[in-house]
Amino acid sequence: MKLLFASTSVGPLGTGQGGGVELTLLNMVLALQPRGYEIQILAPCGSRLPVPAAIEEIPGALQVPAQHQRRDQPIVMPSNSVLANLWARVRQLQQGYDLIVNFAYDWLPFYLTPWLSRPVAHLVSMASISEVMDQAIATVIDQYPGSIGVYTRTQAATFPFGDRCVCLGSGLDLSLYEFCADPDDVLCWLGRIAPEKGLEDAVAAANVTRTPLKIMGQMQDVDYWQRIQAQYPDAPIEYLGFLPTQQMQAHLRRCKALLLTSRWVEAFGNVVIESLACGVPVIAYDRGGPSEIVRHGQTGFLVTPDSVPDLISALGQIEQIRRSACRQQAEQEYSLKAYGDVVERWLKDVYYRDAPKV
Repeated sequence: MKLLFASTSVGPLGTGQGGGVELTLLNMVLALQPRGYEIQILAPCGSRLPVPAAIEEIPGALQVPAQHQRRDQPIVMPSNSVLANLWARVRQLQQGYDLIVNFAYDWLPFYLTPWLSRPVAHLVSMASISEVMDQAIATVIDQYPGSIGVYTRTQAATFPFGDRCVCLGSGLDLSLYEFCADPDDVLCWLGRIAPEKGLEDAVAAANVTRTPLKIMGQMQDVDYWQRIQAQYPDAPIEYLGFLPTQQMQAHLRRCKALLLTSRWVEAFGNVVIESLACGVPVIAYDRGGPSEIVRHGQTGFLVTPDSVPDLISALGQIEQIRRSACRQQAEQEYSLKAYGDVVERWLKDVYYRDAPKV
């Protein structure tokens, strides 16, 4: 099939502004192209992927990330919105494609679905955080059963229609992640630097244990980062920036554990499987997608949400985890082949469904 990918509108691909959905889009390309799928990507200006891919850059003002708005926030679009421009381009190009795949957690693609002449597969990349979005997604799933894909059952359960969503999981090109059997006495934290990610808890744990903490990810909220630094002026932390996969995993694989301290329901947690692919155990709060990934006591630990003492306690037991078991889980459950099988089945189901189109 010929697929038209409509990317997130909150940032260019390759910058980290789009969070985990950027890696998901990339890995979907990697999983489907070898199977003969022809893929065209529409994405904000400045988008880049580390593999050959057809990207048309769409100009316009970026959308405000949904997680930084109130749950009852009305729909707001800036002047010359990249979201509006991108979906206007979808409408222009749609006749040349078999299926449209939407990666944006935005109201407009869901609203437009009945007026498009091609079926749309929507990947919902976050848990329920907006009443307007919940209503928009519910309308689509009522009219087009099977068209809503999510990462995990935990994510799906946050929606009133969660039992009708298709769980896709995620996957990686495991060849890009090198296994390390003998780590340094260093911890890692990966993610966007933003309040909902709970970085301060990881810093607090590193501060108490005096274990160096490497921090990697897109700097989304500078004020938040500065508050953490002021609160823990002597903490053994180092911010390395947002790094390409090759450089990121070179640091990650040398760490004895990844700390995942999100204060919200993570839909999945691509950083978790990236860590496992390097053989690095994960200590995560027992909420959201990571709860379905981490095998407690085998590939990491799931601890009481928002409990720094529990993070510290788990760190004291990290030597019990066999790093080879972490890599083995990644190979068994999160390869590109396994992911491609699930995604291909979903896309074919959406394509062949019998749904009315205007």
